Amino acid sequence: MSESAVSSSFLARTMRRRSFFRVAGATVAASTLVLAGCADDPVAPDLSTPGTLNLGSGDIGVLNYAYLLEQLEAAFYQKVLDSPPTDFTPAELAAFTELRDHEVIHREFFKQVLGTSGIPTMTFDFTSISFTSRASVLAAARTFEDVGVAAYNGAGKLLTTKATLGQLSKIASVEARHAAFIRDLLQLSPFADVVETSGPFTGAATALTPAQVVEAIAKFTPFLVIIADLPTS
Repeated sequence: MSESAVSSSFLARTMRRRSFFRVAGATVAASTLVLAGCADDPVAPDLSTPGTLNLGSGDIGVLNYAYLLEQLEAAFYQKVLDSPPTDFTPAELAAFTELRDHEVIHREFFKQVLGTSGIPTMTFDFTSISFTSRASVLAAARTFEDVGVAAYNGAGKLLTTKATLGQLSKIASVEARHAAFIRDLLQLSPFADVVETSGPFTGAATALTPAQVVEAIAKFTPFLVIIADLPTS
């Protein structure tokens, strides 16, 4: 894709970062009520066993699940920007900066909402990605964005409060735009492999369970993610 094509993409038409952070800050400040309906959740994250991460239960567990994914995506985009591929165009670099900013906002949203119920800042293993290669970086970005969207699609039914579902739905819509944008850079169909082609939900976006998502990101998480206490329906 040419630099001019990237520049005219939806990412280049989003609000400037300063305004975006200001709006996001207000959203986080106003979202402390999201967990109001989660007060009865019995299990917070369990960090007592080295090398494992127990996300907890109920809505808190589901939010920690989303928080982990946002940490992963934000860390990935930051690593790309720390040393971008030499064949990245200036427009692609600017777009990845916006992607990073979005993921940081999502990550900080969950951190603020969860407070002391949140998981800690995690460290990830990106050694399977060649950050000097545009193709490798874009392929990894596709994986993270596609898995992220499918994870949000599968998490909605696990929540018990409308406020929480509403906030996650807003983030999911942004992640879906990210996924489409990365596929556009790769000159791939925005629908192949991410839209169900059979069954009762034909035409709907793919949804993954937490177990499927944890398996998909396992090589990037040098710790065991425990999801046993998450709701299943």
